[in-house]
This record gives sequence, C-alpha cells and structure tokens, in this order.
Amino acid sequence: MKDLDSLYAAIDALSLEGGWHRKTPSLWPEPRKNFLPYLWRYAQVKPILEAAGHLVDHAMADRRNLTMTNPVAGNLYATARTMVAAYQSIRPGECALAHRHTPNALRIILEGHGCYTTVNGTRVEMRPGDVLLTPSWNWHAHESVGTDECFWVDVLDVPLVHLLEPMFFERHPDQLESEIHNVAECPLACRWEDSLRRLDSAPRQTGAMAEQEVELGTPTPALKTMAVHAQRLSAGCVTPVHQSTANAIFTVIEGSGTTVVDGQALDWQRGDVFVVPAWRTHQHRVSERTHLIRVSDEPVMQAFDFLFKQNTPASAP
Repeated sequence: MKDLDSLYAAIDALSLEGGWHRKTPSLWPEPRKNFLPYLWRYAQVKPILEAAGHLVDHAMADRRNLTMTNPVAGNLYATARTMVAAYQSIRPGECALAHRHTPNALRIILEGHGCYTTVNGTRVEMRPGDVLLTPSWNWHAHESVGTDECFWVDVLDVPLVHLLEPMFFERHPDQLESEIHNVAECPLACRWEDSLRRLDSAPRQTGAMAEQEVELGTPTPALKTMAVHAQRLSAGCVTPVHQSTANAIFTVIEGSGTTVVDGQALDWQRGDVFVVPAWRTHQHRVSERTHLIRVSDEPVMQAFDFLFKQNTPASAP
C-alpha cells in the first residue's frame, strides 16, 4: 500500500474505519437535538378513537390505541428516544386480553368510569387522574364493565428496549388469568386524590420546573426505567427555563397554558400530550391552575450518572 487511496480501500474492505478520517463524528460537545418537540391534541384524537370503537373490534386489535409518533425524519414509532406514548380507549363490555412483555408500561387515565386493569392477578379500578403501573413481564389485561367508554394515555419504554434488544412478548395461553384478586387500593394504582393530597402539602419551589411536584410510585421510581411526577402550577405562573438530559412526556390532567420548547410554542389544555426531548430548553407559561403528569427516563440517566439539569430565571411572557 503506497498511498492513502489504497490504504483506505483496504480499510473499507474489512468494514473498518480509521479514527483519523471518520465520515461522521462519534463525539460531540453536548447532546444533539434529534427528536422534535411536539403536541397531540386530545380534542382531535378523541373523535378518532370514538369512531375506531365502531370500526375496529378486538378481532382486529385487542388494544385500540393510537401511537404518538414523533415527526422527526426517519422515525417510525417512538415519541421520544426512549419512550412511546399512545392514546387508548375501551368500550363498555370490551376486554383487552392478557399479555406480558419486557417493556415497562403505565397508564394515565383521562376519563370514564367502570374500567379495570388486572396486573399479575390483582384487579383494580382505573379512575380519572390515576396513574396505573405495569412493571416488566407482568401479565396485564383491561376491561370495561360500566356504561362509559374509557380513555387513557399509555407510556412505555419500548424504544429503549428496541435499542438494547431484550424484547420478549407473550400472549396469555388462557387469554385471561384465572386467579384474580379484587382490591380497592394497591401500590400499582397511584390514585389521583392521593396525588392531590400530597401536592397540597408539598413545599412551593422557586427556581424549579414546577411550583409544586411530587414523585409517584412506591418505592420510587415508579418503574425501573421511568419516573412519574405530578406537577401543580398556578394561574399566571411562568417557570424558569429548564434543560435536562432526560426525555419527558407531559399529560395535561387539567388546566391550560403554553410550553415554549427551544422557541417553539406548544399551546395545551386538558387531555393533551406533549413531548420535550432531551436537552431542549423549555418553559411553562400557565393560563389557569394546572396539573401535569410528567413521565421521564430519569432513572435510566441516573443509573449511569448521565442526568444533568439546569435552570435559568424566568423571563416575562
């Protein structure tokens, strides 16, 4: 090999790359901003789910859901790099049969009564505002025994499992678990009234992402890969500009306002979901008293000492 061309040809032929002439960098000074901030409006999604309830039965899909796919070029599924969110509904008399998978999951209930989830034999009611947890490899099924069509938001760590590759999925051989224990309360059901009570006694924070915030799940984090926080912000609140290496998906339980993400304004109201990808600056500007559920991959970042946060003072709207 007498010249660089022949050297590089030999390197390429063995599927190698010289560190001195990389085609693309492998290191960069701060996190790249790949996934996009985006908002999904419940008022637009709900009529589609209601129509799907009449057109899509369980012979076609035992989970009637609409995945919130981040619109970044090339993405086919994920909402954020490590998490995916979906709106889901279940009609009266329907049952989503039991299955289990390695991804962790949780449900944030938006509306409807008479809906239950069963996780590893424990059956508990799902009520508006509740967060229901489904840890990895737990059997789980859902059913509606009332007169309401029920709606909720799912958040799972499926994209993280895709990246790491330990994906396993199994349908229950008998469709449903045979031994069921009905309970009013359990650690997997984070009740909304409990979240409100805890927020009532939570100290008001200055210079933080929310005026009041509590972490849900016992013990915390709620799941090994995802943390869940309930946030309260008062009318007129303008938070500091926050930045974190963690990805976050927000569900609006009540209230309205705007979140400015890297200069992009996302106007939200009850039932909406919006994503703030990692290392995007964001600031909440609240129109009326608001409660948000923030789901993040902070536990993953903390496990590897990769969690970095910073705030800058709030500016006038």
